[in-house]
Amino acid sequence: MDTFALIVTIGVALGFTYTNGFHDSANAIATSVSTRALTPRAALAMAAVMNLAGAFLGSGVAKTVSEGLIETPTGKTGMWILFAALVGAIVWNLVTWYFGLPSSSSHALFGGMVGAALAGGIGVIWSGVLEKVVIPMFLSPVVGLLVGYLVMVVIMWLFRRSNPHKAKRGFRVAQTVSAAGMALGHGLQDAQKTMGIVVMALVIADIEKPGAPIPTWVKVACAVMLSLGTYAGGWRIMRTLGRKIIELDPPQGFAAETTGASIMYTASYMFHAPISTTHVITSAIMGVGATKRVNAVRWGVAKNIVLGWFITMPAAALVAALCFWIVDLALV
Repeated sequence: MDTFALIVTIGVALGFTYTNGFHDSANAIATSVSTRALTPRAALAMAAVMNLAGAFLGSGVAKTVSEGLIETPTGKTGMWILFAALVGAIVWNLVTWYFGLPSSSSHALFGGMVGAALAGGIGVIWSGVLEKVVIPMFLSPVVGLLVGYLVMVVIMWLFRRSNPHKAKRGFRVAQTVSAAGMALGHGLQDAQKTMGIVVMALVIADIEKPGAPIPTWVKVACAVMLSLGTYAGGWRIMRTLGRKIIELDPPQGFAAETTGASIMYTASYMFHAPISTTHVITSAIMGVGATKRVNAVRWGVAKNIVLGWFITMPAAALVAALCFWIVDLALV
C-alpha cells in the first residue's frame, strides 16, 4: 500500500474533523451565548473540553460509518475514494460556513462517501444509507421540533407562578449544564464519524483488520482536532442559530439544549445512528420558539436552513465524485 496515500487521506480526515468542529461549534453553544448564560470564549472552551470527553464515550457510530454505508474499497483507488469523499465534505462545510448556513457536516460526509463510491465503482450499501442516514435525517428534526415544544411547555407550566426574573437567572445558570451536555453529545456523535473514515483507511492499508477495535491514537487524534476546531468557533453560523431563527431567553435555551442532547445520546447508544447535531438543535430551537407564538419563529430563515439540509448530501456527493475523477485522471 502506498504510504503517501494513507498519510494524505488521514491528514485530510483530520482536516475535515477540524472544519466539523468550527462549523458545528454553534450547535453546542449558540443558545448559551445568545442568552448570555456564557461568554463566547468561555462557551467555546467548555464545548472544546466536552467534545474531547464525548469522543471517548462510545464507538457504535464509528462502526456504522466504517462498515454500514459503503463497501470497504481496496487498493490505492480505494484510498483515493476516501480522499475524494472527505474533500467533498470539506468543500460543502466551507461553503455553508461562509454563508452562515447551519447545514450538517455529517450529511456532507455521508454524501461525499456515496458520491465518491459511485464514481469509483464500488458498492453503496443502500439499506444502510436508508436506515442509518436518510430515515434519521427526516425523523430527527421532527422529533427535535416536537420534543423541544413539549419540554418548553412543561417548563412553562412548572414555573408558571415563579418570578420571571428569578426564573431566568436560574435557567441562565442551568444552561451551563445543558450546554455542556450538548457539547458532550456533539463529541460523542461527530468525532466518531471521522474515526470511522480513518479506520476504513487503515483497513484498506492492511494495518487494521475489519471489525477490530478503534486504535487509541485514532480516537485521540480525532477528538483533539474536533476540539481545536470547536474552539476556533463558527461565528457566522452561531448568529443564525442564536439570533436569526428566534430571540431566545434562558428557559428556551435550556429547553433546546436539553432536547438536543437527549436525542443525540439516544441515537448514539440505542441505535448507533450517526444523526446530525445541526438538524437536532435547529429543530429543537424552532419547537421551543413556537411555544411563545408560531410567528415568533422566523420561518423564512428556517425554510432556507431546511432547504440547505436537503441539498447537502447531493451537493457533497457531486463535489466528491468530481474530485475522484480529477484524482483518477491525474494518477493514470
